Amino acid sequence: MNPKRKLLASFLLLFNGIGAIYGGGNLIMHPDGSSLGITTEWLKYSPFDNFLIPGIILFVVNGLLSLFVLIAVITNSRFRGKLIFAEGVLLCGWILIQMIMLREVNFLHITLGSVGILLVIIGNLQISDDSKTR
Repeated sequence: MNPKRKLLASFLLLFNGIGAIYGGGNLIMHPDGSSLGITTEWLKYSPFDNFLIPGIILFVVNGLLSLFVLIAVITNSRFRGKLIFAEGVLLCGWILIQMIMLREVNFLHITLGSVGILLVIIGNLQISDDSKTR
């Protein structure tokens, strides 16, 4: 994997993973959102009464999975391109669903949506490179 691409993918996965574990963990421990300064009013257009289920999804899908993909990148797993791409798609999907349910767009949506798009691009480039070397 191209060293610059590997560094960028690693940074983005670590950034997303740590943030999602922090946020998801807080939502699991405090499903009312109080530890993050948010209220359940944010959920009025969603199927949820509190942040427990969204917190679990955030913790696992964007947190633990990002760190798993980071390990695949660091260890040069042959699946790294597909995993980076998949994590980017999952992150973009997560952000899109949030924007639909909240009916608003904020700075974090733009930031993390951009991270997701970059991961999709990096993953796609890596998949392309991997197919050329076979």
